[in-house]
Amino acid sequence: MNICHFTNTFSPHVGGVARAVQTLLEDQRDAGHRVLVVAPEFAEGAAPPRIERSVVRIAALTHFNDSDFSVRLPLAAALEDRLSDFPADLIHAHHPFLLGDTALREAAKRGVPIIFTHHTLYEHYTHYLPLQAEAAGEFAAEVATRFANRCAAVVAPSRSVRELIVSRGVTTPVHVIPTGIDTALLATGDRNEGRLAHGLPDEAPVIGHLGRLAAEKNLRYLATSIGLALRARPEARALIVGDGPARAEMEEVFRSLGVAGAVVFAGKLTGRRLRDACAAMDLFAFASLSETQGLVLAEVMAAGAPVVALDASGVREMVRDGKNGRLLPPDAPEEFFARVLVNGLRRVATRLRWAEAARRTAATVDRTRTNRRLLSLYEGLVREQSRTVRDAAPSPALARIMTEGHILADKAGALLRAVTGASSAVAAAATGSAAGGAGGSGSPGLVPAASS
Repeated sequence: MNICHFTNTFSPHVGGVARAVQTLLEDQRDAGHRVLVVAPEFAEGAAPPRIERSVVRIAALTHFNDSDFSVRLPLAAALEDRLSDFPADLIHAHHPFLLGDTALREAAKRGVPIIFTHHTLYEHYTHYLPLQAEAAGEFAAEVATRFANRCAAVVAPSRSVRELIVSRGVTTPVHVIPTGIDTALLATGDRNEGRLAHGLPDEAPVIGHLGRLAAEKNLRYLATSIGLALRARPEARALIVGDGPARAEMEEVFRSLGVAGAVVFAGKLTGRRLRDACAAMDLFAFASLSETQGLVLAEVMAAGAPVVALDASGVREMVRDGKNGRLLPPDAPEEFFARVLVNGLRRVATRLRWAEAARRTAATVDRTRTNRRLLSLYEGLVREQSRTVRDAAPSPALARIMTEGHILADKAGALLRAVTGASSAVAAAATGSAAGGAGGSGSPGLVPAASS
């Protein structure tokens, strides 16, 4: 097959979607398929040559709104001859906007099926937009739902995401196929080399974290939890791998708790250095509530690190409480999270048992398994499209006109829903406040403390 991926983020950008698309590119190319990735330019440059040779870069505004994301320039993709000349049998979109719109146009023009992977809970990323938060969240979720319903199939990285998007109104068939990881390679990290590289004492218990340091990852909560655990275990250390705009906030939290000297910020790592760093971790701490799969959890589990995390979509499929780590209530106070970390570091035999179970969990999402399932889905969609084309497909010109109308209508409909939804929420809040102030039954939303 000739497979064309459209993504708003790709190497050298570091993140779950970028890694996922690169994994698909490599595996599908190795399986004998022709693969092209359409992605924006990034200020950091290009991917390694073995990857970049299969990539078309679209002119983009880098570091959009002070983030590490790039936003493609309008109509830039239409100017790419290499994209026009690629005879795609199927298009795979990894975002519902920007290059996602281009993917819809290309699929309509070519008369080929389009599939969408719902990698991201977009409502958790609206702080990158200059819009009112509640309305922006509603808009982002609605755009993703409408986009999904324009596709031939949708891939959800986890069961919980499938349930969520179906509840929001996705009627296109949704297939649960996790993003795959290379479990054998991830298990090759060297603990001693990882500790030596970052100045970590060999005997010190190490709490680790890996990921982009950004607001949507709930990092103030995480830093507070790790900091409290380090205060309770002065001999312990923390290793934070990754970088991003929230690093300064995390550093401030650690300083305020008096544990800054016990924390190593390793920055962005790749390849052997990343695998060694993961092997150096005794326990992995994760507090994000915005994941669809928790790809990073599978990666550190493959390296043998058990996980302490908050119960959320994507996370609960990977972490089995008391089996390969601990899964805590999403409203657990930082003190409780810290206490669980301390107990995990103290109970060495339990932690080693969790580590073995973590490796077995990671094996369930090995890339050889997940890629076979995805390619099987592709093949079925291409066969079905062939039958549709023979029977009653619109002309390419009509298909393009219809698709452009759908894109405009979907964006307008999502915006209208967001504005009216936000207005209704504000009105309801005001009504509730008035009722409460007048002695009604309304009461503040108290968060129950988690029990240990």
